[in-house]
Amino acid sequence: MADVSPAPQRKSPSSSWEYYELWSKIEKIFYALPNYFESEIVVKGVNPTDLYAVGGLFSTAIESSLVNVLNKTRNVWDSNNAYPAFTFKRQSQTFPDVLLVDASNQNRIIFGIELKAWYALSKEGEPSFRFKIDPDSCADSDLLVVVPWLLSEVTSGKPKLLPPFVELAKYAAECRNYYWILSRTEAGKNSAINRPNIQYRKPYPSAKEKASDSAQEDAGNNFGRIARSGQGNLLNDYLYEIQNLEHLGIKIKHWIKIFKAIAEGRNDEQIESALDRVLRDVQQDLSSPGEV
Repeated sequence: MADVSPAPQRKSPSSSWEYYELWSKIEKIFYALPNYFESEIVVKGVNPTDLYAVGGLFSTAIESSLVNVLNKTRNVWDSNNAYPAFTFKRQSQTFPDVLLVDASNQNRIIFGIELKAWYALSKEGEPSFRFKIDPDSCADSDLLVVVPWLLSEVTSGKPKLLPPFVELAKYAAECRNYYWILSRTEAGKNSAINRPNIQYRKPYPSAKEKASDSAQEDAGNNFGRIARSGQGNLLNDYLYEIQNLEHLGIKIKHWIKIFKAIAEGRNDEQIESALDRVLRDVQQDLSSPGEV
């Protein structure tokens, strides 16, 4: 069994770093992304139960759009035009998904962002992506950003962004490993984690898989699912807030229940019974607006 080391401590980039002020501005911009985001995607005539299947495709398109949004907000994060050659670019099959680079200096990397769009009405009610990158493969300034979205009219319309989750990538990776080891040790299971060869454990690796951790024993394939890390779930409070946001007068957690109620494979009686339960939950929320 692996030893459980002290719990990781969140450590932001040094304030003496030459790009610290720029980094801080960009970190804050993520929280304002829903105000800047515009999409050309318009969804019509899709069966509600089919939205689960196409949600991943839309998420990929949204991630690409968000890179464009970041570049379009240059007047916010570089209001003095001090970094005219800095630009965000997307990369595939490696970590992180997005880089801020200096185009005037052989695309020198300033910092990176692992950017994940998440369909907030998915069946799981939580992001399903796996974040496996080794902590040492994250620079101190790299960020993990999860951006939930849904459609403006629930089953049709344009994608609408919800408040994102923003965290230091290194800290998220350290917490993932720490709580995996802790939970497995407490359960008397193999808690060992395979880490990459030392030559791959450095920021901005050329291949994500070679720079990623893996569990020696993971029958449920849950290693890296940071939304399912038990007591170490970094997203617990955040997901609670998202699920209790209202969209068109109904909380997101209830929309999820409605979609589950009409899921393929249920007969009319089962659907009606499930919808009745959701209706009671909604009515209870409306009668107790101060409670969630």
